[in-house]
Amino acid sequence: MATFTLPKGSKVSKQGQSYKADGAARIKRFTVYRYDPDSGANPRYDSFEIDLDNCGPMVLDALIKMKGEQDPTLTFRRSCREGICGSCSMNMNGRNGLACTTAIEDLKGDIRITPLPSMSVIKDLVPDFTHFYAQYASISPWLQTVSPTPSGKERLQSPAQREKLDGLYECILCACCSTSCPSYWWNSDKFLGPAILLQAYRWLADSRDEMTGERLDELEDPFRLYRCHTIMNCSNVCPKGLSPARAIAEIKKMQVERHL
Repeated sequence: MATFTLPKGSKVSKQGQSYKADGAARIKRFTVYRYDPDSGANPRYDSFEIDLDNCGPMVLDALIKMKGEQDPTLTFRRSCREGICGSCSMNMNGRNGLACTTAIEDLKGDIRITPLPSMSVIKDLVPDFTHFYAQYASISPWLQTVSPTPSGKERLQSPAQREKLDGLYECILCACCSTSCPSYWWNSDKFLGPAILLQAYRWLADSRDEMTGERLDELEDPFRLYRCHTIMNCSNVCPKGLSPARAIAEIKKMQVERHL
C-alpha cells in the first residue's frame, strides 16, 4: 500500500495561539489555518472564540471580528460581502464556499477554516491564484469576431440566443469548484478545471462569437478538457448555483458533433 505524506515543512504543527471570549454567553469556536512564509515556521491552527451576541451572522463577520479584536495579523481576502466578487472563497468545515454568504449557524459544532485546497498558500487563508488566472487567460475570454462590426450598431442577439448564456455569465471566478475537483488536484498543471471550462463554454455558447472552431481546437486535448470525470463536486459547491459539469458536458458534445 502506498503511503502519502506532506513535505516536512508543510505539516501543520500542533501548537497554536488560543483567543478566548471571556464572559460571553453564546460562544462559537473557530479553528483557523495560519501560515506565515516570513517566519520559517510550519503552518499551525489557531483557536478563536467568538461571542455570537456581538458578531454578524456570516463567517466573514467572524473573521473580521477576529482580525479587528483578537489578532490583527490574520490574513484573508474579502471585498463585496455580497457574494459578487468571489474574494472570500475558502474551505469551511471541509466544504468550499464564500465566507460572506455562509451563515455561522449553518455550520454545526466548531468551525475549521482553511484555504482552498490544492493551491499554494501565500499567507494564512490567502491562496495563490496566479496559475488559475493564467489558465483563464489561455481561453481568450473575450468576444472574437472576423466579420466587420455593424455600422453604428451593436452585435445583436435574439432573446433565445441571449438565454443560452444564463448559468454561465454569473460565474465570479472564486475557484470553489475547481479546488473541490480531484481531477484538478492531481492535474492542475494541464487540466483547465471546472471554472475555466465553464468560462470557455460561455464564449462557445455566445451567438456573436465567430471563433468556435478555433476555441474547440484549443480545448481538444486529453488533459485540458477530458480529465473531467463528472464527479460533480464542482456543481455541488458552486456558491452561485451554477453547473460547471453541465458546461463541460456541452463542450464534449460540441467536440463530438463537429466530427460527425
